[in-house]
Amino acid sequence: MNEFLTIEKPLRITDTILRDAHQSQAATRMRLEDMLPACEALDEAGYWSIECWGGATFDACMRFLNEDPWERLRELRKAMPHTKLQMLLRGQNLLGYRHYADDMVEEFCARSIDNGIDVVRIFDALNDERNMEAAMRSVKKHGGTVEAALSYTVSPVHSLDYFVEKAKVLTQMGADVICIKDMANLLLPSDAFDLVRRLKEAVEVPIHLHTHNTTGTGAMVYLAAAQAGVDIVDCALSPFADGTSQPATESIAAAMAGTVRDTGLSLETLAKAAGHFRNVAQRMAAEGLISPKVLRTDPNTLRWQVPGGMLSNLISQLEQAGAGERLEEVLREVPAVRKDFGYPPLVTPTSQIVGTQAVFNVLTGRYKNFPKESKALLRGEYGALPGEVNEQVRRAAIGDEEVITCRPADKLLPELESIRERFADIARTGEDVLSCAMFPQVAPDFIRRRDDLIVHEIEVKWLRGPR
Repeated sequence: MNEFLTIEKPLRITDTILRDAHQSQAATRMRLEDMLPACEALDEAGYWSIECWGGATFDACMRFLNEDPWERLRELRKAMPHTKLQMLLRGQNLLGYRHYADDMVEEFCARSIDNGIDVVRIFDALNDERNMEAAMRSVKKHGGTVEAALSYTVSPVHSLDYFVEKAKVLTQMGADVICIKDMANLLLPSDAFDLVRRLKEAVEVPIHLHTHNTTGTGAMVYLAAAQAGVDIVDCALSPFADGTSQPATESIAAAMAGTVRDTGLSLETLAKAAGHFRNVAQRMAAEGLISPKVLRTDPNTLRWQVPGGMLSNLISQLEQAGAGERLEEVLREVPAVRKDFGYPPLVTPTSQIVGTQAVFNVLTGRYKNFPKESKALLRGEYGALPGEVNEQVRRAAIGDEEVITCRPADKLLPELESIRERFADIARTGEDVLSCAMFPQVAPDFIRRRDDLIVHEIEVKWLRGPR
């Protein structure tokens, strides 16, 4: 094995158990109380980082779990003082579903770092680096590590040359780490080897590889990437691993143990943390929060190109519409919509946009209805689409409206002060302001509930008096 793996340096691991693992398998429903008991073991394990925030967790905390996402971050920071905490940021979209002005982007990055984040993985769904520059600049300004991501996909316009050139641009923009973000497990082992090797030749910063095991090739992809010299890979502890999640941490650590790429992780400590999350997973499965469909390996994903989080959302949308049996029709429609929309990579928010359009096409007729997000994508509000758009579809969606060709955020005026004024009667902190800005339909109600609970607890303590 040592002769097989010739890159003589440890393979470092980022564990996704606190973010992407349960986002992919359990619709982001893991609670803080499910996380904290394992944090001491996680902090001792020896990870490069732990991904614990960002992505869909922010919205889910307030919408479904009645938790303050900022308080979650602060509690995790206290519970894991020795490990870098990592988050996922959607570039100019932050954690919402529209572009925000640059002053909002800087404020959010600053407060994320102030509250405990060390590494910010920044991506743009279209790989439009113009949509990443404000966040990259802000993270560096406030002392965070910039991990700039390439949203990996397969299409006529997404060649290895395309990704290498993008990596060069992102490095010139100040990236401290380059991430290959393979959200649907479309990167096959031979291509992983070639892409990592070429990136290592082209740029001098570490290369971090993120994949899933949706198509069943995740561990093979990591082995090939390890041979090519990848520096860091994303894994998930076994109770929430595989299927639409990441390859299992323990399996990758065991496979590398004793080789020149030994991860240095303690299998005993990993087992301790995994034992806790096994109970969490069993409970969530019993509550119906984990669909068996996201636990299976499905090579058809190589045709559909649907990432794990998108699959669970599609299942949920169809079940709510009473059309769960039409999932395969929707999955067949996704590649057709993606082609018509100019081959966007399928990652938030474009995965939701393309997926929802595919659901509409199946349930109401092809392009009979366009959600406002589809219109915005085709109008250029999210940035430059990488491939040629079907102009008939675009015109059906937006008519004769002009398509935006500049950096979309250049059309936005500073908005932080106006948002502060708008939510002055609700937001008690700068973090509350940001929550309201990103989720104006969800955050205000959550903050009211949270503050009412705080007042109630204070009143109860006062009535009880000193003990």
